[in-house]
Amino acid sequence: MYKIAVLGDRDSVLGFKALGLEVVFAEDAEAARQALHRLARESYAIVYITEQLARLIPGEIERYKDAVTPAVILIPGKTGSLGLGAAALQRAVERAVGADIT
Repeated sequence: MYKIAVLGDRDSVLGFKALGLEVVFAEDAEAARQALHRLARESYAIVYITEQLARLIPGEIERYKDAVTPAVILIPGKTGSLGLGAAALQRAVERAVGADIT
């Protein structure tokens, strides 16, 4: 059975535990990199990661872009959105449709 995890700093992701999601704390690039690879190996279908942490490991996130699992989805952290999630979504739509639809 597939699982869902949320990866980020403690203040940003702790609330997701109340929803029954696996919560993984990481404060730096190395911890985030290790956690993301562990979650991928452990059959997590979806990994939500805060934009603040994602900007520290863009290569690692890119590695899972075309993989079936896990789907890595960027979410705003406690300090708000950096626009990375919206930009990633727009690139995915452009790839799927073949044109910029905005």
